[in-house]
Amino acid sequence: MRKPLIVITGASSGIGAATARLFSEAGHPLLLLARRIDRLEALRLPDTMCRQVDVSDRAAVLAALAEAEACFGPADAIVNNAGVMLLGAIAGQDPDQWQAMLDVNVKGLLNGIHAVLAGMLARGRGSIINISSIAGRKTFPNHVAYCGTKFAVHAISENLREEVAGSGVRVITIAPGAVETELLGHTTDEAIKAGYQEWKQGMGGVLDAQDVAEAIAYAYAQPQRVCIREIVLAATGQAA
Repeated sequence: MRKPLIVITGASSGIGAATARLFSEAGHPLLLLARRIDRLEALRLPDTMCRQVDVSDRAAVLAALAEAEACFGPADAIVNNAGVMLLGAIAGQDPDQWQAMLDVNVKGLLNGIHAVLAGMLARGRGSIINISSIAGRKTFPNHVAYCGTKFAVHAISENLREEVAGSGVRVITIAPGAVETELLGHTTDEAIKAGYQEWKQGMGGVLDAQDVAEAIAYAYAQPQRVCIREIVLAATGQAA
């Protein structure tokens, strides 16, 4: 029997792409969502539907899910991975950057949850895996708006987990520390980017996207009666 459908947002690079490869290798059909469709298609994964979707567009997320479920059957998990990190001192940061992070990191997360949750509740099973950050548990310099969005991810995830605990649906939060991805490239302040790179080098290296993908796969692979509520992981050398 074919394994169930997995939905991954922000799958065009980094953690999303590594997670897509890992679940594909395990035999799952996939729905991959991102704004860069060419990067999704370049993964060349079998039994995979790639759609160019901005996760802040709820109707587009719902339409893509309906199309994938018609082809592959019900979604058994969603990995809400799409995220934007725009670091800056709040007094001088462009407020449009706050809005961009709220749209993707919070509204996009809620749209992903909303798309799959009713079906999962009706079936009495499913896994919602939300990618947060250590910045959703503690604060860092120049992270005010970003930390706010990631604290929101933690709160949404835990409150949702409590809400659906009796239904058979799991809610899992993955909170990585610094990871070698394209995320820092979103930041426009060159001094902050340089300082962040220096911090990464000072700890002797950071996580690979594959490290986080394997944590996601581990949590999903547990029996449905077991919910790993949260995984916090970072490079051993990351003190903060």
